[in-house]
Amino acid sequence: MAAPTGRKGTGLHFSPWNLLLIIPFWILLTPLFNRSDPTLWGMPFFYWFQFVGIAIGVTCTVVVYFATKDRRAVAPLSRPTDVDELDEGSAR
Repeated sequence: MAAPTGRKGTGLHFSPWNLLLIIPFWILLTPLFNRSDPTLWGMPFFYWFQFVGIAIGVTCTVVVYFATKDRRAVAPLSRPTDVDELDEGSAR
């Protein structure tokens, strides 16, 4: 285990696994499933397609969670800014 550096991580980082979370957004394309045929066990396509979309969305979320849960957040490379440096009216 590494010694603490005194810097606080942001908790935000990019992972290619996060791109899987884009897949469930296809369910928002209503013209894609706005029809009644084909039916599945008497259920119109409009309804069973949405159930399949929910299952795919949950699966993508679970895969991304397990693929990224053990990664630690990386501390920022720049030094933390002081409140006085953020103030636009401070004179130097």
